[in-house]
Amino acid sequence: MAEAEQTRLTPPNDFTAFLGNPSAVEHLRTAVAHGRLPHALILAGPAGAGKYTLALMLAMAVECERQPRDLWSNGQSLAGFCGVCRNCTRIATAFYLDEEVDKAVAAREDLRETDKKETRVLIQPHPDVLIIPPDPPQLLIKLGQVRSIIQSAHYLPAEGPRKVFIITASSFMKEAANSLLKILEEPPETVHIIILSENPGELLPTIRSRCATVRLGALPVEEIEMLLRDRRPDVPPKQRTLIARLAQGAAGRALGFDLASYTAARADAMLLLRQATTEPDHTALFKMTETYRAGAEGQQKTAALLRTLTLLLEDVLLIQSGTPELVRNTDLRAELEHIAQTVSFQWIEQASRSLDQVWSGMRRNLLRSLSLDAFAGALATQR
Repeated sequence: MAEAEQTRLTPPNDFTAFLGNPSAVEHLRTAVAHGRLPHALILAGPAGAGKYTLALMLAMAVECERQPRDLWSNGQSLAGFCGVCRNCTRIATAFYLDEEVDKAVAAREDLRETDKKETRVLIQPHPDVLIIPPDPPQLLIKLGQVRSIIQSAHYLPAEGPRKVFIITASSFMKEAANSLLKILEEPPETVHIIILSENPGELLPTIRSRCATVRLGALPVEEIEMLLRDRRPDVPPKQRTLIARLAQGAAGRALGFDLASYTAARADAMLLLRQATTEPDHTALFKMTETYRAGAEGQQKTAALLRTLTLLLEDVLLIQSGTPELVRNTDLRAELEHIAQTVSFQWIEQASRSLDQVWSGMRRNLLRSLSLDAFAGALATQR
């Protein structure tokens, strides 16, 4: 998309390029500098908070050939990376993860049918750095991917001092999660496993208990607006305010925010809400939900719709709670206030539970259009 091209971020040259959460970043840099980076680490935070960028930075700091150091204000040594050595530049090639995943999926499609089923999506920019994204089309971390981690982890590093495995989501298949426990219980000395998670509660308690957790917090709306003003002067002030609120404190999400795609998903989400709170127009509803088909593209489109619905329900709840100034979808505030007057807190609570069921259905690969139709029907009967 044109907007995505205009806001394409560049790979970081050093840790100063990371936006926000200075204490968490300095803590991790200190751990790397003193050889105390946990063998198993969860980086938690909202989408766009920079979890993946920070994980790549840590991998570069661990593997950098030059091992530069900075001094913290209290005299502590902080690990850095040069960004130009052979190890750093190879790891940085994985910065555009979506593009690397698309290449891997395309390569898998070129295989024979019998080989496709056994081939999992893995990104390896460096012999000692392996990145494990959710495997399409279910977008789950699968058993074959975890087995690749286990197999590789038991070999010594080939070129760097350590092996780094970055698991970019916390949505695991049950067998994959159980298998990961084996390597987390007794990780080899030369291994670091970093799990990125928007919701650590998705992970098994036994996985969480074996990992150190670092949380990346949200940035204030005012700080996000200033960042957009400096980095994206092409965005009009009204849109800048809207994006700053919709980004939910995540600098990376704000800088790369595709407002056109969001508003398209929001239009469908509002149609679902209107179906539930006014006289339903089933023809319009079925016409819309029919566009949510199978495949990876349909998966992403449905995920965007459900995330948008979550934000809208939260806005309705904020209005009901007497804090309308916290509403994120500021341009729809009048309509959201009307919806807030027609539904109860119990309705919002039940709608959220129904939304969780749709998410669960997606993971089981249920028909998305039928799931959305059922969701809309359930909301209408609950009001």
